[in-house]
Amino acid sequence: MAQQTKPSNVAVWWRLTVVYLVWGSTYLGIALAIRSIPPLLMAGFRFSAAGLLLTLGVLATERSTLVRPSRRQLADAAAVGILLAAVGNGLVSWGEQTVPSGIAALLIALVPAWMAIWSRLAFGRRLTRRTALGIAVGLFGVAILAWPTRGLGGHPLNPAGLAALVVAPAGWALGSAYAAHRARLPGPALLASGLEMLAGGVVLVAVGLLAGEGRALHLTQIAAPSLIAFLYLVLVGSVLTYTVYGWLLGHAPISLVSTYAYVNPVVAVLLGAVVLGEPVSPRVLLAGATIVAAVALIVRSGSATLGTTGGPAAHERGAVAAGEALTPTRPDLSDDRPAPASSPQIASD
Repeated sequence: MAQQTKPSNVAVWWRLTVVYLVWGSTYLGIALAIRSIPPLLMAGFRFSAAGLLLTLGVLATERSTLVRPSRRQLADAAAVGILLAAVGNGLVSWGEQTVPSGIAALLIALVPAWMAIWSRLAFGRRLTRRTALGIAVGLFGVAILAWPTRGLGGHPLNPAGLAALVVAPAGWALGSAYAAHRARLPGPALLASGLEMLAGGVVLVAVGLLAGEGRALHLTQIAAPSLIAFLYLVLVGSVLTYTVYGWLLGHAPISLVSTYAYVNPVVAVLLGAVVLGEPVSPRVLLAGATIVAAVALIVRSGSATLGTTGGPAAHERGAVAAGEALTPTRPDLSDDRPAPASSPQIASD
């Protein structure tokens, strides 16, 4: 067997930069897209289109080696996709109607805390002192943002929007826990992700129509910035960057790849301030620093990862984390060995 050539630092870092910038910018993309596209339908169309493109791409390039997914695999992919895309991303898109994109990114950055909580409640994994401290610090950061709901540059924060953005990462984390511990997902990685996106996207479209968003959708009135942002979310935020991230999981140290969890919310806050004029008050800066510190504590403790079970069918895969990104499911994120090829799952945004 030929020995795999170690990639150059340039190859690793340009891909990591793509993950930093693109997944950090998806919050801005959502904010622009929902200006003239109803939020649930926008998210549903986005994931349906991205899932279809990924699935067709895998079928076209790897048809000769594909194994037909079983009913169990299809059902599990649908369950994971509904939790990640429909619950997680749908609530982010809905919440950003009333909450600035940078603050949304800070709240979603706490996905590792929710993953640690689910790993304890659902799977009995012991929380280390560092993890418990990280969760407490993260909750304190949320409290800085959410109580009271006024004071961010004089603009009120809508309680319903805040609630949606607190629940969204819990949904992603639960989907990640199920993917890691119970689900039997089809291979290869991008096929699983494509099917998950399709399932979540279809559910979002259905919920959006039931919520009456169809009456608010007027194709001729979609503004150019919204359309461009939507296409960016589909083609760059999902299809391109999922592929890049999957490559990183197989060729770069996990401790390096996981740094996106700290960088993405910073990128989101800066873009929201520069492009949308969102206020960045001392309170936002304090909350942001607190939440990023909490994420660092949890990720470095290794408790944000959930491990995998389920035998050969439960191949190693990534789980959702902050921003548009994914946290590899490994027992120790401080391990500097290159990660084996993993199956990325749908990410937050």
